[in-house]
Amino acid sequence: MTSQPEVTDGGDARRTPDDVAASLRARIRAGELKVGAKLPTQAWLVEHYGVERTVVRQALQQLHAEGLITEGRKGAPAKIASAVPAASRPSDEEPKRTAAVLSPRVAEAFRAREVRIDAVCLTTETLNLALGEPLGAIHAGLFRPESVHVRVLLPDRNINLAFPRPVHRSADGDRLVHERWLSQRNTQGLVLRDNLEALRLIQGDNEIDVRIEFQALPLTSPIKLYLLNGSEALFGYYDIVEREQGIADRSVEIYDSLGYESMLFQYLRGGGSRDAAFVDRSQRWFDNLWATITTSLNLGP
Repeated sequence: MTSQPEVTDGGDARRTPDDVAASLRARIRAGELKVGAKLPTQAWLVEHYGVERTVVRQALQQLHAEGLITEGRKGAPAKIASAVPAASRPSDEEPKRTAAVLSPRVAEAFRAREVRIDAVCLTTETLNLALGEPLGAIHAGLFRPESVHVRVLLPDRNINLAFPRPVHRSADGDRLVHERWLSQRNTQGLVLRDNLEALRLIQGDNEIDVRIEFQALPLTSPIKLYLLNGSEALFGYYDIVEREQGIADRSVEIYDSLGYESMLFQYLRGGGSRDAAFVDRSQRWFDNLWATITTSLNLGP
């Protein structure tokens, strides 16, 4: 029996061959469809995606031309021939803004039975937004992971942040900007924790094992990193800008970061040796920080 994805995408007669090919390609990259495994039958794909058989056939032709699947024969579905080589990535998968790439990749990660997300960021605001779709799908019964484990590294409350901070330093200005950031860090972290822990309340045959952990970094990380299920790394630089910010009825010039608008670079374990090395090294870097210089983080006031 062919191993089928457990979650349907919902029927949509407007889906094109490119849409179907992109969905299957993403599942191959994420390791959900492994090398040597059989693809679902064309009949199953037609029903799964809610399209005509010609759309499925054209999508499979694309994947075959890219060398990702074998040629299907009558009565025998095609098989996964290889993971996606880095050189064959579509041009639309060049670095994208965080707002455009993080949400769909996190949603795809939640299709796995065991969901694991590690993140390094300034606050969890962007991650909270990205979790909206998959958490909604779980509550609606569309996604059903067995476990969800999220670890987050955030700057320690007691350090002097490199950003955000006032352009013109003063004790009072530093305090106002720091307290504003700390309030945002704690509030967003509590929202993330509460949203994930709410998954335990879902009734079903098996309870979802949920773990959410925070650790404090003794530095301001100039980069943001999201590691998804050990198979994908999304990496970006914080862009620093000078702008005015209203704080406590005052207008303060600050150096701030554009986390939501920064560009994310995508690296896939199945995307070639360079990508695989980056994913592995990023995971080792995160694990090393977690086990050494970070400390328990208190999200209280």
